[in-house]
Amino acid sequence: MIPLLFAIVTATFQPSSPTVGDRITVTFEQPVRLDPSPDYEVVSSDGNRIVVRTFQAKSFALSGTIGATHFRSLIVPVRSVLKANDDLKPAPLVPPRAVPYPREPWIAIGVAALLAALAWVAVWLRSRQRVANVIPALPPEVQFRSTLASLRPNEWARLADATRAFLAATRPNCSTDLTTSELLRRCDDPVVADVLRQGDLEKFSPWGAAPMDFDSIVQRARELAPEEKLEEAA
Repeated sequence: MIPLLFAIVTATFQPSSPTVGDRITVTFEQPVRLDPSPDYEVVSSDGNRIVVRTFQAKSFALSGTIGATHFRSLIVPVRSVLKANDDLKPAPLVPPRAVPYPREPWIAIGVAALLAALAWVAVWLRSRQRVANVIPALPPEVQFRSTLASLRPNEWARLADATRAFLAATRPNCSTDLTTSELLRRCDDPVVADVLRQGDLEKFSPWGAAPMDFDSIVQRARELAPEEKLEEAA
């Protein structure tokens, strides 16, 4: 803070070493009114405090009135921000440095997508579990007759598999892991023998199943689950 003296007028200004364009606060001991001047701009005036600035790289003089006293040539030094002998050419532009894209949004999106997928899987599994709990399993006789009704011509292997499953569900000694020979020793039924042997031929023989009336065998297989058992199961 540097005092400026002229006759009986005393003032201080800040900053102590102003440059072009700085706002310079000049404080007097009494209220002051500055004279207009093209050398500076009055930014604000508040009693004994005046804020001025200039855009000329040279000192300027303040003049005005304090009370009944008029003062002039109160010098405010202003220095330039340019270096000595500056050619006034702008500095070369430096290409902006590439800013890496933040990874946090991608991580957040990935976590959200994973949670959404897990939620959908949980809902799907829950819905399947509820459907399984609501729909009771059909009796073996009903399942067997339903499979027979859906057979296409000469589907011996499917007929054999359905017969094995029906026997395993209705007879404790006829499990599905038995071979054809083992199962026939425990179930001495000619229609079962025809069905299983034809199914084995279709599965394992290069010539396929032997010629036989498929519809007649299916009709005979229905007798393994007679209508009386279906009525009892219902």
